Amino acid sequence: MSAKDSDNQEPCGRRHGLRLRHLLTGLLLFVSLILLLILIIWLVLRPSKPKFYLQAISIYQLNVTGAGGAAPNLLTAVLQTTLSSRNPNDRVGIYYDDLRAFAAFKGQRITTSAPLAAGYQGHHDVAVWSPYLYGASVPLAPYLAAALEQDRATGLLLVELKVEGRLRWKVGTWISSRYRLQANCPAFITVSNGAGETPAFRFQQQLSTCTVDV
Repeated sequence: MSAKDSDNQEPCGRRHGLRLRHLLTGLLLFVSLILLLILIIWLVLRPSKPKFYLQAISIYQLNVTGAGGAAPNLLTAVLQTTLSSRNPNDRVGIYYDDLRAFAAFKGQRITTSAPLAAGYQGHHDVAVWSPYLYGASVPLAPYLAAALEQDRATGLLLVELKVEGRLRWKVGTWISSRYRLQANCPAFITVSNGAGETPAFRFQQQLSTCTVDV
């Protein structure tokens, strides 16, 4: 190869490297602009978390066997709840995925999870669910069984309704990835303990506001 050919190839290689560098710079700039645009849209819209409310709760059965004895403490529970969710956003819709509700007492789950109907919730729309919750022979720690019996005897019981699942935000045709959703709804229940009668449970509030984490 002559010195002249070598001199010609060097500028060609330099021009090729320069074009490649410009191409990568342009691509990086384009991706950065797209990400910046998504961030600006997100900050302008700033979706608010959905609001959950516990509207009603009925306890048909809440019995502990073995409390205070050597036998295991087992809880049987049958409840029906009515809860609602409202989308407070003006421009952001919500897709609910795989929602499930269950009841808890002092942090321990006392029923199995009941599925809630999934679906899309438009701007300012309200969704309502009324699941039945069942717990059959649920093992309770001795201190929890004693606390439950004590609360029933005093006539006031705090039960928590919990909702877990996933949601996605929808803005125009864009749909976000899935985010974890958790809602905790406290329910203060009054207990009427008539002599020789089955205890009667009554939801004390007209409406209970739930705490929501997304």
